[in-house]
Amino acid sequence: MIKKVKRRIPLSEQIRQAIIASGITRYRICKEIGITQPTMTRFMHGKAWLSMPTLDKLADLLNLDIIDDTRRKGR
Repeated sequence: MIKKVKRRIPLSEQIRQAIIASGITRYRICKEIGITQPTMTRFMHGKAWLSMPTLDKLADLLNLDIIDDTRRKGR
């Protein structure tokens, strides 16, 4: 039997989907959280990371919870 491996969705993709669903413009989000639009674009394409304080601001704005689940069982 082949075991199905659950593929993780990258954080940047999850946030991109949340931004689209929120209806808030990227311009407004960038102004609210204090980053440039090019930085947001690079983040949403997985080419850059946001700092934890910036991610916290973004999560608050989008009403999201950011959970670190990088610790895996058996390690």
